[in-house]
Amino acid sequence: MKIKISADLLDGLVLALLERKDYYGYALTQDMQAVIEISESTMYPVLRRLQKNNYLTTYDQPFQGRNRRYYRIAPAGTQHLEQIRKMWVNYKVSLDNILLGEAKGKHYG
Repeated sequence: MKIKISADLLDGLVLALLERKDYYGYALTQDMQAVIEISESTMYPVLRRLQKNNYLTTYDQPFQGRNRRYYRIAPAGTQHLEQIRKMWVNYKVSLDNILLGEAKGKHYG
């Protein structure tokens, strides 16, 4: 069984990796695949959307006679990542309350 990941969470995961270092697309996809199931055909539209929203920037760097496009988190991306982290904490607490029975004094159902 696979749990579907929302676009917001996927954006947060990408931005969190880019916060650590710049990546070219294939390497970023590989590191994401170590944690979640994601294909390159899914990753590149995410990167384009983040770039369109000014959350990341790109630059090209030569590698073995070709150019690699690298992605770097932008200041707006860092701010957006912080918002996603706050939403994640609230969401996780809410889910834990239900899934793990951590709600105190609350009755469900």
